[in-house]
Amino acid sequence: MFFRLCYSPFLAQMVVIRRCNLSCGYCSEYDKTSDPVPVETLEERVRKLKELGTFGISLTGGEPTMHPELPRLIRACRELRFYRTSMITNGFVLRTELIETLNKAVLQRMQLSIDGVQANETTQKVLNNLKKRLQWLRDHARFEVFISAVIGACPPAEADEVLSFVRQLGFRARVLLVHDSQGQLKLSNEDLQAYEDIVNKLPRRWPEFSGYRKKLVRGRPAPFRCRAGSRYLYVDEYGNVNWCSQTRKVWSKPLLDYTLNDLQEQFYSYKTCNPNCTLNCARSASLFDNWRRQPNPVAS
Repeated sequence: MFFRLCYSPFLAQMVVIRRCNLSCGYCSEYDKTSDPVPVETLEERVRKLKELGTFGISLTGGEPTMHPELPRLIRACRELRFYRTSMITNGFVLRTELIETLNKAVLQRMQLSIDGVQANETTQKVLNNLKKRLQWLRDHARFEVFISAVIGACPPAEADEVLSFVRQLGFRARVLLVHDSQGQLKLSNEDLQAYEDIVNKLPRRWPEFSGYRKKLVRGRPAPFRCRAGSRYLYVDEYGNVNWCSQTRKVWSKPLLDYTLNDLQEQFYSYKTCNPNCTLNCARSASLFDNWRRQPNPVAS
């Protein structure tokens, strides 16, 4: 128990299929050809994550709703008693029948991100294409729905309209920033100004809006002690643990070979990309331990 409190993952994101039905211009996390990972393989991986003491699990892709055994996998996660079982989706496959199936599987949270209002050459993942599906979620979902407006792929003023609409539906909402393939900030001055304008209008109960992103958008680094590989695990479709979705070519190790010693080692491992990182999942999972030491070989 002591080791779990010190080093076990708060969150593991696990890719269940790399294929996606969309082709967003800024995304590096999909392809058009991959088969779904066999559900038996995924069940073995979630058992391993539970063995490592993982608190919460998020099923992702690609587009996880394209996996034919997604409800079975959600039920397996619930039977393992993760603190929270969630999934990330673009929402395009959602129908009332699928929402009811996810209810029966006892999904706890669904996360969607919406890039703007009007579709363009970069993205189709916009409010005009998703309004009906969001209304279906409002009317039928018995799980929590968490929606992110994203600045960087559409005219920045559209993010404000997205937030207004989803909050009227009663969903939890926040604003995120498009990043490049290394997870670093990549926005225009107009985008950054729109971000700050939206942040100033949001209730203070969302602490993430008053912290590191304000430093990043003003051109200053916002370093933190990244605990990826320990407090946060990104498990790709091959079953490898990576620091995050954007560092898959930097470091990895097979999940089934992962040990408690690996969790401890990666907890203290310094990641050079962390000063300008915009990945909320890695930062949020690391926040609790920011007071604990982590050697920085660059500074020493």
